Amino acid sequence: MKRKTIKNEVEINGIGLHKGEKIKLILKPGIENQGIIFKRADITDKDNIIKVSYKNLFDLERGTNIKNHDDIKVHTIEHFLSSLSVSGITDITAEISGNELPILDGSSIQFMEKLQEAGIKEFESEIEPIVIKKPVIFKDEKNGKYVLALPYDGFKISYTIDFNHSFLKSQYFEIDVNIDDYIEKISKSRTFAFDYEIDFLKKNNLALGGSLENAVVVGKNGPLNPEGLRYSDEFVRHKILDIIGDLYVLGIPVKGHIIAVKAGHYINAKLTELIAEEYKIFSK
Repeated sequence: MKRKTIKNEVEINGIGLHKGEKIKLILKPGIENQGIIFKRADITDKDNIIKVSYKNLFDLERGTNIKNHDDIKVHTIEHFLSSLSVSGITDITAEISGNELPILDGSSIQFMEKLQEAGIKEFESEIEPIVIKKPVIFKDEKNGKYVLALPYDGFKISYTIDFNHSFLKSQYFEIDVNIDDYIEKISKSRTFAFDYEIDFLKKNNLALGGSLENAVVVGKNGPLNPEGLRYSDEFVRHKILDIIGDLYVLGIPVKGHIIAVKAGHYINAKLTELIAEEYKIFSK
């Protein structure tokens, strides 16, 4: 597999989910072997470069976030990373005007469209995937949450969600990940929240940019969004979108079968840490 970047610079504008601020994101071709890098364009008095790495993760309760040694942060990177992963992009610079990515419509389809608009360029050097050779497992048995990686000739994800809710209960979805199936079956699935969470989030200065235009809000009897769902099982498909992005903090493709039960960003991060330790991925 060749290392890849984009051919041309492209710009994405939108608001951040949690702070509600207008964000400009400029995607620029990367240098061979640089990895995935964020540059905070609004920071000039400190180191404004944050490299995507499992070692730079922090605060994974509501999203996937990274920071550098100067505590300069970028929040909510999982949808963007998911798009980079399925596009095979290994080297790119994302210049951003604030501390979180634009949420867009709550899915990754607009990131995919921008990457396709930018075009893909192959480098000469190869990147070897992490090949899962034996089970790697992380368990949170108290809360019934599990994620594991098993040997598999490809990249497959099987995901189960289970909520104690009047409308949203259990859903299961499985996919052999490739770019065409991802665009059709996963990329349009949106992030979601329950209506009873909204007041709590707002009071804690979270989801200030959230709306029915960029998230599915689940009420007692179903989604509050006038247009309804994009898929009957949109919720579990979005969890697959997320875990693809969360695994890509390794910066290297994974060859294996990922099985997740009631997992989330923190659980996913523990799996990446175990994989990195097992296969000696010492990214900085």
